[in-house]
Amino acid sequence: MNEKEKMLNGELYDGNYNQDLLQERIACKDLCFEYNRTKPSDSKKRKQLIKQILGITKDSFLIEQPFYCDYGKNIEIGENFYANHNLVILDPNKVTFGDNVFIGPNCAFYTAGHPLEPEIRNKGLEYALPIKVGNNVWFGGNVIVLPGVSIGDNCTIGAGSVVTKDIPPNSIAVGNPCKVIRTIR
Repeated sequence: MNEKEKMLNGELYDGNYNQDLLQERIACKDLCFEYNRTKPSDSKKRKQLIKQILGITKDSFLIEQPFYCDYGKNIEIGENFYANHNLVILDPNKVTFGDNVFIGPNCAFYTAGHPLEPEIRNKGLEYALPIKVGNNVWFGGNVIVLPGVSIGDNCTIGAGSVVTKDIPPNSIAVGNPCKVIRTIR
């Protein structure tokens, strides 16, 4: 199994020194650089660049600049997707967003994680677990979502939350660590 296959399988992989993965990240970061330097008024070019960066997009979406990601092709966004300024998605594994997802400024989605044992971590090994976000989800500003988390449909995640565990559908959740404080519907 090669390093990319290990990465997408959630196994330890060489995320720092593998040349194939480094080249993929550099190509994606070059596209992000171009996207972030494109005039906000040039919506046609911005949309074309995001479609090059991301794995799957629908028709109606807007990602405000700046936007950063590692690979891009592991990210899928649904219809009517909006992300405010300074979205960061570390996507060595899949990050899937449903329809009608709205993301406040300075939010981050991290599929990458690192071993707790320093000897393993210092070898450049890491793992990546997928993140899944359902439909009709709203994230307040400065939210961080960690590896392996799923967030159900119709959720609101309060500003400043650090989401470490799954959030069930129809929940309002806040805090660090993020916890459900109320069910809706």
